[in-house]
Amino acid sequence: METPEYQSAPDARMLLDLTTERMPYGRYKDYFLCDLPEPYLVWMSHNGFPAGRMGIMLASLYEIKANGLDYLLRDIKKL
Repeated sequence: METPEYQSAPDARMLLDLTTERMPYGRYKDYFLCDLPEPYLVWMSHNGFPAGRMGIMLASLYEIKANGLDYLLRDIKKL
């Protein structure tokens, strides 16, 4: 079941989580989510994001990077 804080647009908690949580599987296992390359996120967007919280976070990260807003995550990561 999805947690309520991830059911709408990205909020401060999700942005923080994108900079502190690591990819749990796949080619980029153990990378911080915010460090995933954009081509990988594009590939996932075409092939389907996983279900649940991780899928919501990856889809949000894709939107952030696709719209050139990844500088926000870099600023948060510096904190």
